[in-house]
Amino acid sequence: MQATTALLHWYDRNFRTLPWRTPPNPELSGAKPNPYHVWLSEIMLQQTTVATVKTYFIKFTDLWPRLENLAEAEEEEVLKAWAGLGYYSRARNLHRCAKIVLRDYNGRFPEEEHKLQQLPGIGPYTAAAISSIAFNQHAAVVDGNVERVISRLRAITDRLPGAKPVIKSHMAALTPHERPGDFAQAVMDLGATVCTPRSPACTICPWVDLCEGRKQGIHESLPRKAPKRVKPTRKGMAFVIAREDGAIALRRRPDKGLLAGMSEPPTSQWSEDMKQDDLGQAPVKADWSLAPSTVKHTFTHFHLELAVWHTQVDAAFPLPEGYWWSVPETLEGEALPTVMRKVLKTPLA
Repeated sequence: MQATTALLHWYDRNFRTLPWRTPPNPELSGAKPNPYHVWLSEIMLQQTTVATVKTYFIKFTDLWPRLENLAEAEEEEVLKAWAGLGYYSRARNLHRCAKIVLRDYNGRFPEEEHKLQQLPGIGPYTAAAISSIAFNQHAAVVDGNVERVISRLRAITDRLPGAKPVIKSHMAALTPHERPGDFAQAVMDLGATVCTPRSPACTICPWVDLCEGRKQGIHESLPRKAPKRVKPTRKGMAFVIAREDGAIALRRRPDKGLLAGMSEPPTSQWSEDMKQDDLGQAPVKADWSLAPSTVKHTFTHFHLELAVWHTQVDAAFPLPEGYWWSVPETLEGEALPTVMRKVLKTPLA
């Protein structure tokens, strides 16, 4: 197929060098993809940029070079290493998945999409990516970059997410049975480096003469998306209890729900009508002072605004059950999500 061949030739010359990738065309390069690396990178790349993931991927593979090392790690250590990547259910599912693959599959990922989708944290996209890239199976891999490239190539004007099945069918038809993993990565690289959301570099695109969207002059408006829903804003209070030596009181969030299992300075409930001066919500009785600025953070379905209250106590101050002191030397290594690191960096003046 002309389009497929042209893109694979382009990819052989222009592929991105990434820590989890092997060179293209394994039959010539002799380099086989590492399924553990493919899986780990794909989980990390969900809702996260390539630039951010590079550092985390190297850290994880330094700590846990093989899947069995990750499976045998403590969940708390995995969450600490993940802190800052967001969407922490991914980290818990990552750990669970490693344990299951080690226990049920002798440490080797299944190759088929339907079997991969039975594992924690692996949905249709991730299953297709692992099956295609790691095991050379024919699968239609569709992420955000692929949606944009295929929408423009085929001039698909239906709005996302409704257009997803149509896009996937076109991707499946284009994907070759030889080098399907290279082809999937080629389309993703094309979207990331050439067919960008704004000002695409059409003159250097290997599909410039085949692109129906460009022929119709609508390529930069594609893909079309349904209007975004307005996110509500929830409010809450965060309480920073500091000891004279700089130690901070932390606790562990519940095992279920948002930021499950992560560490935090104590917070109140979060709601749209929360009063942010209700010190009855404070975890301990103390002299509290309000920071002049609030912490703002956006989650998938809502915005959050936290009023930050500070207090300083002496070394003998008793903490509630389940709390612990984290001294400055260990605070950076705690499993603190980004929003809680923002809280701890909010000064009184």
